[in-house]
Amino acid sequence: MDDRSFVAAQDFILGAKSYWTTVIYPELKDDYQNRCPAPAPDTPDAVEAIIGGTVLYRYYAWLERHLQRFKYSGRYGLYPYHHERRDALLASLGETGQAEIDPGLAMPQYYRSVDIHQHPGGVWSDDIAGFVYERGARSTTPLLGGAHKDLHQRFTDFVASAGPEPTHILDMGCGFGKSTRPFFETFSDAEVDAIDLSGPCVTLGASDAAASSNSNIRYRQMDAINTDYGDGAFDLITSTMLVHELPPPEIDQMFDEAARLLQPGGRMAHLDFHYLPDAFARFIHYGHSRRNNEPFMEPWAEIDIAQVLEKKGLINVQVIPFEEAEGASTDDYPYWRFPWTIIYAEKPAVKN
Repeated sequence: MDDRSFVAAQDFILGAKSYWTTVIYPELKDDYQNRCPAPAPDTPDAVEAIIGGTVLYRYYAWLERHLQRFKYSGRYGLYPYHHERRDALLASLGETGQAEIDPGLAMPQYYRSVDIHQHPGGVWSDDIAGFVYERGARSTTPLLGGAHKDLHQRFTDFVASAGPEPTHILDMGCGFGKSTRPFFETFSDAEVDAIDLSGPCVTLGASDAAASSNSNIRYRQMDAINTDYGDGAFDLITSTMLVHELPPPEIDQMFDEAARLLQPGGRMAHLDFHYLPDAFARFIHYGHSRRNNEPFMEPWAEIDIAQVLEKKGLINVQVIPFEEAEGASTDDYPYWRFPWTIIYAEKPAVKN
């Protein structure tokens, strides 16, 4: 396919997704509130009993599912487009000496069992998967556009304001490096390690970092729940949109590993989807998880993560609703959005 047709098709899908976000979702929420009895339902199942069979909800759900499918696998989808350009894309990677690939790393069963995001083959099984994932990420949150500071930079700014400047940073589940870049640029004197299960994503992240002459960043293919770092290797550990992609046992192991890797007095900050204030929000979010092949969103949202972290001995634990754009977390915000949340905690300092 030619570039013009691909761009036009992807722009159309993004426009349809924006319509779904800004028109259909508010109408669905209004319809639910008009149908809602008093007192309001307190479970997602009760919400489904009210609106799950309506034409509007079925249209809302169908459109969400199939726009994502068209985005990745349609005639002008991300995967067919990048597959046709495979050789040129791989040749464009350039210097990837900062990437440490582990060809013997076994992919966990949960990671292999589903095409996350409806990404064909997942984000790990094809050499061009990093390119596909990077292009797809540009239209994940259509309302942001270019009018607001990037949500990753906003997250980094929060971390910078919440404690001392770090010297050794670990970014767990770094993907192709979009979440990592603000950290190694903001904390330019720190040593930054970024790890991910996906070799293609790690390779792309390393290539992009090398192209921008950043030498304080190292990308490594590694499982975040079982790293090879020593105890207390980092004073800051972060992740972005990693936790909801893990089954509950792996979530527990990941936080154990993060706690082990923190220096006494170190801190962790994880940006993910968690804060769901009412049954309607949970119903919408849990439906999203099914329609976009994100099977662990629901069990993750049900975990009392503050209690879990406190039981692990961490202190100053906070679960903080996060604004990906100015005003997006207000109670009267009318449009669909992810339930962005920061999970923050610190490791107690060693007592004298």
